[in-house]
Amino acid sequence: MKENARFSRRRLLKTAAVGSVVSLAGCEGAPGSGTDSDSSPDDGTSSDSNSGDGDSTGAGEIPSLTEFRGSGTLASGRPAPDGTSIQDLPELSGELNLYIGGGEGGIYSQFVEMLEEIYPNFTVFPSDAGSASLAQTIVDEVEAGSPQADVFWSIDASSLGYVANNDAYDPLPDEAVDSVPSDFRGSDNAWVGVAGRARSVPYNTNELSAEDVPSTVAEIPNADALGSMGWAPTYGAFKSFVTAMRIIEGEDAARQWLSDMQDAGVERFGNEYVVSQQVADGAVPAGFANHYYAMRVKNQRPDAPVDLAFTEGDAGALVNVAGALAIQGTEKQDLVANFVRHLLSAEAQEFFATVSFAYPMIPGVEPVGGLPTVDELNPPEFDLAELSDLEPTLELMRDAGVL
Repeated sequence: MKENARFSRRRLLKTAAVGSVVSLAGCEGAPGSGTDSDSSPDDGTSSDSNSGDGDSTGAGEIPSLTEFRGSGTLASGRPAPDGTSIQDLPELSGELNLYIGGGEGGIYSQFVEMLEEIYPNFTVFPSDAGSASLAQTIVDEVEAGSPQADVFWSIDASSLGYVANNDAYDPLPDEAVDSVPSDFRGSDNAWVGVAGRARSVPYNTNELSAEDVPSTVAEIPNADALGSMGWAPTYGAFKSFVTAMRIIEGEDAARQWLSDMQDAGVERFGNEYVVSQQVADGAVPAGFANHYYAMRVKNQRPDAPVDLAFTEGDAGALVNVAGALAIQGTEKQDLVANFVRHLLSAEAQEFFATVSFAYPMIPGVEPVGGLPTVDELNPPEFDLAELSDLEPTLELMRDAGVL
């Protein structure tokens, strides 16, 4: 893969600044729709073919677990994570061109820079933009026969699905992805989730209990105890939720639900972090948001009266993922696969769980704050790649007067 001028070498971080919580990004629209502003033991063998291009001269010092773990109330007192350690993986060596979409406010780039510190012979040339925009760029470049990057790290499954649906990927090997449940992998190993985010209903514990929140979103408009809820309909994560509802329940049901919610009374906010803050402040009794926004509030305000309820088996229980994909035409399949294995290491999963409050994708790493594990959630049977079909959702939401 030839180095392209658009890829610039990032200055290495000399220390891992995982102690601060950075701004979290939400989901993005599918390509063509514009962008919204808005994670099994290894055998330990190492070889040049697994570690990528270039000769290995040995890894640098691997930081202790505390360097990968965030700070604050939600990160303290956690058990050590299980899973394959970075120490047990082949060394990363060579140059990697990376399209990095969204990046959770810089968290993804921060982890990449930590890997560069560990492996002196590993260099990443990142190009960052919105995930949807990069997905379209990848498809265009592959169709033109001139892919410019080796791997795509997207903030959402819809962008991964768009690339996969346009056959612009190379399958990842089983050994790189088999630690992740099949629900969070693309068909044919087109992509793999590295960090998850669950739809949830944050509620104010001074006003409501978990029993006040219905087990399905369909019941919420008629749940008198909830009162006027908060939502952020222009936010990418909410659009993905409505997309899932449209595909699972049908357009008519999704349109009716949006209308019923407006009739029941909703307060509109700019993003789901604000929704979660307003719930904690008592401005609204409950709302709709990805789970990690309430976790962010709790980490900053441990006594905030906010907790999470989860619906079951419907679009309100959707678990979306950030994930990685090998771009078709890369000449560095082994390096890409090893890079993905590092994203799914115990250290990486602990990093994503305690810094961005994402759901870990591998068994043995607990979510923060007493959240139910992914296995304990009850998401719908749904192909996350279908979230890329966003344009009908936007039309539906405009027709319902939400956008």
